[in-house]
Amino acid sequence: MDSHVDFVGVLFIVWGVLTTLVGASTLALGVGAVALIRSATRGGSGGQFAAGLTAAAFTTLAIIAIVWGVAHIAVGVPLRRRRHWSRLAALMLGSVDLLLLPYGTALGCYALWVLLNEQGKRLFADQP
Repeated sequence: MDSHVDFVGVLFIVWGVLTTLVGASTLALGVGAVALIRSATRGGSGGQFAAGLTAAAFTTLAIIAIVWGVAHIAVGVPLRRRRHWSRLAALMLGSVDLLLLPYGTALGCYALWVLLNEQGKRLFADQP
């Protein structure tokens, strides 16, 4: 079970890095939408509301993705070091990951299986 916990930690780190990269690219799309707003304002054409809504949506989704990715990295590293709090945080993140089809569901199922297993619980019992 020790190797499974290590692997869950690595998967959390990889998932966090990939999610952060998706967030950064979505933020770039939000910046592009802001550029459209500025160019539409100079040209006097319509569509400013749609561009503003798009910019706000992309920026909001980007911030959520970046925070979600950083949270996975911040939990994955201590999880590999068997910190007690990281097990609980990984269980919470893994539970929400179940909703993110298909890869998040796989990660969430695997994390819950490893961290709720009696052998997995024992690995974190003696850690502060």
